[in-house]
Amino acid sequence: MSAADTTTPAKVPPPRQAPPPLPRDRRPRGQRTSGGAHAPWLLLAPCLLILALVMGYPLVRLVTLSFQKFGQSQLWGFQPAETVGFDNFAEVLGDGEFWAVVLRTIVFAGGAVVFTMVIGMALALLLQRVSGWLKILISIVLVASWGMPVIVATTVFKWLFDSDYGVFNALLSKLPGVEMIGHNWFASGPEGLAVIMLLVIWGAVPFVVITLSAGLTQVPKELEEAARLDGAGSWGVFRYVTLPVLKPIIVMLTTLSVIWDMGVFPQVFVMRNGHPEPEFQVLNTYSYDRAFVVNDYAQGSAIALITVLLLLGVVAVYMRQMLKIGEVE
Repeated sequence: MSAADTTTPAKVPPPRQAPPPLPRDRRPRGQRTSGGAHAPWLLLAPCLLILALVMGYPLVRLVTLSFQKFGQSQLWGFQPAETVGFDNFAEVLGDGEFWAVVLRTIVFAGGAVVFTMVIGMALALLLQRVSGWLKILISIVLVASWGMPVIVATTVFKWLFDSDYGVFNALLSKLPGVEMIGHNWFASGPEGLAVIMLLVIWGAVPFVVITLSAGLTQVPKELEEAARLDGAGSWGVFRYVTLPVLKPIIVMLTTLSVIWDMGVFPQVFVMRNGHPEPEFQVLNTYSYDRAFVVNDYAQGSAIALITVLLLLGVVAVYMRQMLKIGEVE
């Protein structure tokens, strides 16, 4: 028997079959139909429609009034509204009191934002290190304070800082050498605005803490351990690991806090019993006084429009920062 007879014949592999066609949602991006590009806009359409109906007319009316002469005579129809161009803006921007209000608003909002973010970050880090029951208790307190209506919170703070029956004055008076019974915190603008700022911070901190706590759960533990092995302390881990991961959230919270704190109205209005003194005026209350106390609705609208433009500048800075973060990532 020859060697050729004993050799096992080689097996021929079966012919390859063509792969099944990909489903429509798994096709390469370039092969997808263009109809899916309209889906996000269709989903956003109800929300955009509601925003246009709720905010469209007031915004258009605000812009229209700011370029007109419109007082009580025009409101009641005794005289027609006449267009005055940029006269309202020139008068507002040429008023020294307006710039004092702008500076006061910026200082007030800046202080509130800084303290809100610092206290919120400290409490968020604390929540990561406390036991389960204490973490639940702190979370319940934060949610309860966050859900309290602004008018109720303002009334509570008025009682806490009352000159005759205030708890805060009574507690300070127990310190050695301190006598605060009968002290009126609203006798001067800086002290009164400090109390109002504390009220704003107290209402804003819970949202910051809850949001930052959620962000801290996304910080990789491996990066923290690697930083500690490299010799970094607690501050080094926080600065070089935690903060870069939380940067998008911090930028978002800071921007929202600036917008909210520059738009403060009920805290100042209610704390001063509906008649804020000049040293307590911020942009929103100043615009309200011009429109509904002085009855110059055109100038009030001009001040409100300037405030909107200032806030749009803050939003523009926010969008630029977010785009930079997206390019880095």
